[in-house]
Amino acid sequence: MHKLPQPTSQPLRRVRLLSVQAPEDIEYLVKESEVLTGRSGRTFVIASADRLVYRVHWQPLTESGGHAAGPVVERLGHPGEVLSRQHLQLWEFLEHSLVEAQAAGQLFTPPVRTTP
Repeated sequence: MHKLPQPTSQPLRRVRLLSVQAPEDIEYLVKESEVLTGRSGRTFVIASADRLVYRVHWQPLTESGGHAAGPVVERLGHPGEVLSRQHLQLWEFLEHSLVEAQAAGQLFTPPVRTTP
Protein backbone atom coordinates (compact mmCIF):
# COMPACT_ATOMS: atom_id res chain seq x y z
CA MET A 1 0.00 0.00 0.00
CA HIS A 2 1.39 3.36 -0.98
CA LYS A 3 1.06 6.31 1.34
CA LEU A 4 0.79 9.64 -0.40
CA PRO A 5 3.81 11.89 0.13
CA GLN A 6 3.44 14.57 2.75
CA PRO A 7 3.98 18.23 1.83
CA THR A 8 7.04 19.78 3.38
CA SER A 9 6.77 22.94 5.41
CA GLN A 10 10.06 24.25 4.01
CA PRO A 11 9.90 24.87 0.27
CA LEU A 12 13.03 24.44 -1.84
CA ARG A 13 13.59 26.84 -4.75
CA ARG A 14 10.22 28.51 -4.12
CA VAL A 15 8.26 25.37 -5.02
CA ARG A 16 6.40 23.41 -2.38
CA LEU A 17 7.83 19.90 -2.62
CA LEU A 18 6.42 16.60 -1.43
CA SER A 19 8.53 14.35 0.76
CA VAL A 20 9.01 10.79 -0.58
CA GLN A 21 8.18 8.45 2.29
CA ALA A 22 9.33 5.01 1.07
CA PRO A 23 11.51 3.58 -1.73
CA GLU A 24 8.54 1.87 -3.38
CA ASP A 25 6.78 5.25 -3.60
CA ILE A 26 9.31 6.38 -6.23
CA GLU A 27 7.90 3.99 -8.86
CA TYR A 28 4.34 4.89 -7.86
CA LEU A 29 5.04 8.64 -8.10
CA VAL A 30 6.72 8.27 -11.51
CA LYS A 31 3.80 6.30 -12.92
CA GLU A 32 1.26 8.67 -11.34
CA SER A 33 2.94 11.62 -13.03
CA GLU A 34 3.08 9.84 -16.38
CA VAL A 35 -0.63 8.96 -16.24
CA LEU A 36 -1.78 12.41 -15.16
CA THR A 37 0.46 14.48 -17.44
CA GLY A 38 1.02 12.19 -20.42
CA ARG A 39 4.76 12.97 -20.18
CA SER A 40 7.44 10.44 -19.39
CA GLY A 41 9.22 10.60 -16.03
CA ARG A 42 9.09 12.63 -12.84
CA THR A 43 11.56 15.03 -11.28
CA PHE A 44 13.07 14.40 -7.84
CA VAL A 45 15.29 16.66 -5.75
CA ILE A 46 17.84 15.58 -3.17
CA ALA A 47 17.71 18.27 -0.50
CA SER A 48 21.41 18.47 0.24
CA ALA A 49 23.87 21.33 -0.08
CA ASP A 50 24.10 20.61 -3.83
CA ARG A 51 20.33 20.16 -4.38
CA LEU A 52 20.82 17.49 -7.02
CA VAL A 53 17.96 17.11 -9.50
CA TYR A 54 17.05 13.83 -11.19
CA ARG A 55 14.33 12.68 -13.58
CA VAL A 56 13.22 9.07 -13.22
CA HIS A 57 11.39 7.11 -15.94
CA TRP A 58 10.01 3.61 -15.46
CA GLN A 59 10.89 1.61 -18.55
CA PRO A 60 8.67 -1.31 -19.53
CA LEU A 61 10.13 -4.68 -20.45
CA THR A 62 11.39 -4.73 -24.05
CA GLU A 63 11.19 -7.84 -26.19
CA SER A 64 13.87 -7.13 -28.79
CA GLY A 65 17.10 -7.36 -26.81
CA GLY A 66 16.84 -3.86 -25.34
CA HIS A 67 16.99 -2.91 -21.70
CA ALA A 68 15.04 -4.91 -19.14
CA ALA A 69 12.16 -3.39 -17.22
CA GLY A 70 13.25 -0.95 -14.56
CA PRO A 71 14.13 2.64 -13.82
CA VAL A 72 16.00 5.02 -16.07
CA VAL A 73 17.63 7.72 -13.95
CA GLU A 74 18.75 10.99 -15.50
CA ARG A 75 20.90 13.49 -13.62
CA LEU A 76 19.77 16.97 -14.70
CA GLY A 77 21.83 20.14 -15.00
CA HIS A 78 20.73 23.71 -14.42
CA PRO A 79 18.50 24.29 -17.46
CA GLY A 80 17.10 20.74 -17.31
CA GLU A 81 19.72 19.28 -19.62
CA VAL A 82 20.53 15.59 -19.12
CA LEU A 83 24.06 15.29 -17.71
CA SER A 84 24.00 11.50 -17.38
CA ARG A 85 21.58 8.62 -17.92
CA GLN A 86 21.56 5.24 -16.21
CA HIS A 87 19.42 2.23 -17.17
CA LEU A 88 19.21 0.27 -13.93
CA GLN A 89 17.99 -3.09 -12.75
CA LEU A 90 15.72 -2.86 -9.72
CA TRP A 91 18.42 -4.18 -7.37
CA GLU A 92 20.84 -1.52 -8.68
CA PHE A 93 18.25 1.20 -8.18
CA LEU A 94 17.84 0.22 -4.53
CA GLU A 95 21.52 1.17 -4.07
CA HIS A 96 21.22 4.48 -5.96
CA SER A 97 21.72 7.83 -4.19
CA LEU A 98 18.00 8.63 -4.70
CA VAL A 99 17.03 5.73 -2.44
CA GLU A 100 19.76 6.65 0.05
CA ALA A 101 18.42 10.22 0.13
CA GLN A 102 14.89 8.92 0.69
CA ALA A 103 16.07 6.86 3.66
CA ALA A 104 17.66 10.01 5.12
CA GLY A 105 14.48 12.04 4.61
CA GLN A 106 16.09 14.17 1.89
CA LEU A 107 14.18 13.10 -1.24
CA PHE A 108 11.43 15.37 -2.54
CA THR A 109 9.33 15.80 -5.68
CA PRO A 110 7.17 18.64 -6.97
CA PRO A 111 3.43 18.00 -7.04
CA VAL A 112 2.01 16.90 -10.41
CA ARG A 113 0.76 19.78 -12.52
CA THR A 114 -1.92 18.73 -14.99
CA THR A 115 -2.26 22.16 -16.58
CA PRO A 116 0.41 23.73 -18.83
